[in-house]
Amino acid sequence: MVTVDTDKKSMVIEGLILAREWEALVTILKKMPVVEVVDIIKELPQKDLDIVLSHFTTEEQGYIVEDFDIDMQTDLFERLGPKDFAPVFVHMASDVRADLYQELDREDQLRLLPYLDKKTRENVVRLSAYEPETAGGIMSTDFATIIGDMTVSQAIQKVRSDAPSKKMIYYVYVVDKDMKLHGFTTLKDLIMADPDSSIWDIVYKDFTYAEVNEDREAVAAKIEKYDLVAIPVINKYGQLAGIVQHDDAIEVIQAEQTEDMEKFMGIVPDVDGLNYTETTVLGHFRKRVSWVASLAVIGLISGMIIHAYEEALSVLIILALYMPMVADSGGNVGSQAATVVIRAIALGEITVKNWFAILFKEARISILLSVVLGMIAFGKILFLSWETDVPAQFNLLYIAFGISMALSLQVISATMIGAALPLIVKRLGGDPAVAASPAITTIVDITGLLIYFGVATLMFF
Repeated sequence: MVTVDTDKKSMVIEGLILAREWEALVTILKKMPVVEVVDIIKELPQKDLDIVLSHFTTEEQGYIVEDFDIDMQTDLFERLGPKDFAPVFVHMASDVRADLYQELDREDQLRLLPYLDKKTRENVVRLSAYEPETAGGIMSTDFATIIGDMTVSQAIQKVRSDAPSKKMIYYVYVVDKDMKLHGFTTLKDLIMADPDSSIWDIVYKDFTYAEVNEDREAVAAKIEKYDLVAIPVINKYGQLAGIVQHDDAIEVIQAEQTEDMEKFMGIVPDVDGLNYTETTVLGHFRKRVSWVASLAVIGLISGMIIHAYEEALSVLIILALYMPMVADSGGNVGSQAATVVIRAIALGEITVKNWFAILFKEARISILLSVVLGMIAFGKILFLSWETDVPAQFNLLYIAFGISMALSLQVISATMIGAALPLIVKRLGGDPAVAASPAITTIVDITGLLIYFGVATLMFF
């Protein structure tokens, strides 16, 4: 039944857009969640989008525009100009305002500031001073504070007068007259408490907080770990500077995961934060070509190794048939080990200090894997090559055993490389993700060929 109603509403909205019945459209949109409104109007031509926005109050426009992507926000600023955009800007969330302000060039910033009230102007300038990768760079100043010496009744009155955003009214922070943070309470606690009792009777003094210069990923991890709606951010004096909300934490986690995944696959991260469809063909090419080209050049070493053993391959052609099997097995287990270790580092489950225990554990895992994969390889060679002609001085069982032995050693080697490389990069101060898939595959291919032909030389020649 809900689906039918939703489909009906979508058809009505499409009809109103085609008929350009903007007032009727806005009447429907005002009853919908902001995120759905944005999904609908962002597809409109710029001229129509501006008309639709004009039918909302400036406060409603602020809520809508803050959900636009940064390019749409800057485009709207350019179309409206600083004077007409300023009232919308004032009603946007403080952290979103700061991000947009930082995106504007210096001249546009100076054009916008005179049209802002003093409170908003000071707020924007202060938040914009923090680095984007820190807690200060993602925090919001939309929070409620009360003084510890107040009664519950006085505190509720102050929350009403401060009028913070409805979505952030859950936590109420307890500060002194110098804004030093002493704890927090909740709206539920305020409502349920005796109106004449002191705030100190219901304050939570044991709380988790972030510092303004703390890395945003660490802040997001705290919100996730302690299941918080928001986390307070304090400066070096212990004063409440802002809060980081759970939705900002989710965005940070998504951004960091995307960045790690791109590094893991040898893709240069996109500084503009564009998604797949927004990135041009040339943009995708630039992001991918550097690693791929670099590793292709390094891959010449593999060709040199094969060329060095060309005579051995000509005598025992069967060796060439199973080179891909050995290389693939090494690449697979190496990438697996790297993925497990990188994830454990990212989640804080292990540190570089645990390197010996990690490598010892991976060594035992690799031995078990090598036994299983070696046995499979041995059976595979006998099954596929039982009719293959081999020189009279060689025996297929012996050849199969030699190739399987080389594969087993390659599995052990590749697992250790996959586990060790992220730890080494982390120890040197780099991002472990860059030591992943493409790099591991190339290194493992080279070591695998050396192992493969080394075993073949010892056993067959």
